[in-house]
Amino acid sequence: MELLKQISPFVLTLSLAGVVVSVGLSSTRGDFLYAVRRPGLLLRAVVAVDVIPPLAAVLLMRLLPLDSAVKAGVVLMAISPVPPLSPGQELKVGARREYAYGLYVALALLTIVTVPMVLAIATRAFGRQDTVSVATLAKSLLVGVFIPLATGVAVRAVAPGIAARIAPWLYRLSTPLVSLAFLPMIVSLWPTIISLVGDGALLAMALVVLIALVGGHFLGGPDRVDRGTLAIASAVRHPGIAMMLAGANFTDARVRAAVLLFMLVGLVVGLPYKQWLKRTGATSVANHL
Repeated sequence: MELLKQISPFVLTLSLAGVVVSVGLSSTRGDFLYAVRRPGLLLRAVVAVDVIPPLAAVLLMRLLPLDSAVKAGVVLMAISPVPPLSPGQELKVGARREYAYGLYVALALLTIVTVPMVLAIATRAFGRQDTVSVATLAKSLLVGVFIPLATGVAVRAVAPGIAARIAPWLYRLSTPLVSLAFLPMIVSLWPTIISLVGDGALLAMALVVLIALVGGHFLGGPDRVDRGTLAIASAVRHPGIAMMLAGANFTDARVRAAVLLFMLVGLVVGLPYKQWLKRTGATSVANHL
């Protein structure tokens, strides 16, 4: 476990890059520009992903008498959008490829602006002035998103047949490695994570996830599939960004534990919604046969 703990940052970086490369291998230029070419759709997505979750988190954390570390972890996760795994989760419940990939790329680009801005606004509600360097965030996105994405696109342009064959295998290989990379962090912080359970912490985290799901669902437009896509994009937060924000602004290890606890709660709370999307999607297909 100690060896796994030491190599987990490398495994996490490599596996996340693999996920993003698989997106590039599976995409076209039109997919990436889908959201950008539809300002109304993009505006609704920004509200659903970058406004509603942080606003819900700040309001709930101001109202509820929770541990300060829990409050910090919840707010930081609510501020941190578009993890690389979100397009894959959306596609599994029937999302249109161009919508899932278009949202991912557009919102990832906007993260360079939205995360520092929302962080500054949200933390002032608690009498803090936390910040994140735009250059640091841009470098993280360049290495973690745009270079792997460009690599996948380049391979697809040169050898589309090979790209189509290796994309699903790369995604299937990279996804479990992401979970494996987080395992040492969860194990090492598990006593701290358990200590944060109680006094309504789990309920507060679940409420933030549910509000994000509902916001994305109703802002996703009239189509059930698009609603589900935006709901998942809104509710699934990026623990990597949240950890980076926690490391830059907090010395208390309990904040990182709260981030991981929120991630686990989000996985559990979002599961019934994803299962509902799969069932209703299968029903819709059957009704058209």
